[in-house]
Amino acid sequence: MPLPLPTRPEPPSDRTEPAEARHPSRGQPKGQQTRAAILEAALGLASQVGLEGLSIGALAEVMQMSKSGVFAHFGSREELQISVIREYHNKFEEEVFHPSIREPRGLPRLRSMFERWVKRVSVEIDSGCIYISGAVEFDDRPGPVRDALASMVRTWHHALERAIRMAIKEGHLRADADPMQMLFEIHGLILALHHDARFMRHSGTTQRAMRGFERILSDHMPAAAAPRARPAPAH
Repeated sequence: MPLPLPTRPEPPSDRTEPAEARHPSRGQPKGQQTRAAILEAALGLASQVGLEGLSIGALAEVMQMSKSGVFAHFGSREELQISVIREYHNKFEEEVFHPSIREPRGLPRLRSMFERWVKRVSVEIDSGCIYISGAVEFDDRPGPVRDALASMVRTWHHALERAIRMAIKEGHLRADADPMQMLFEIHGLILALHHDARFMRHSGTTQRAMRGFERILSDHMPAAAAPRARPAPAH
């Protein structure tokens, strides 16, 4: 399991990562490289058919491997599903969370988290979001897969809540702002964006999500700061 997002140290903005960090498969034993390649294919497959559509057989066909070869790396369909959830979460961290914590505390960081989240959802319109599709598949199905999925979502929500509380502490949001209510409304914007863009195929959904986010911020800003709320960026 990855470490909870909020407990990770904030990297300096001028940090230079070694090549191994940028390309984790380099220098790995062949078995680990094969497993990483299988996971990448599994993630793409799950994005198309959902976690429930993921199977050892289907993945073996995609990878042009034997079922026993794929099975040797995961041991069961359930472990494969959980590994895909973890891999998805790792990519989400890399694209959304880690760049955002390099921003100053308060609204700059919170805005970055939301804007990068929206950008990722926009990219996933044609494939699907495992967090969202997985919630539909496993909302009433207790077990390890649901637990893993819920844990990753909670981790991200906790990071967002912490960013909201920091914005309150920095004075960017009112002292009486309710972090959990703001989190609920912000998450609601993402769900609406995914639904209207992917299912309804409406245009302009990204802009509407950004305007909704700015409205939430404005509603919770100190009176003197509210008129200076930044407009939604043009896309």
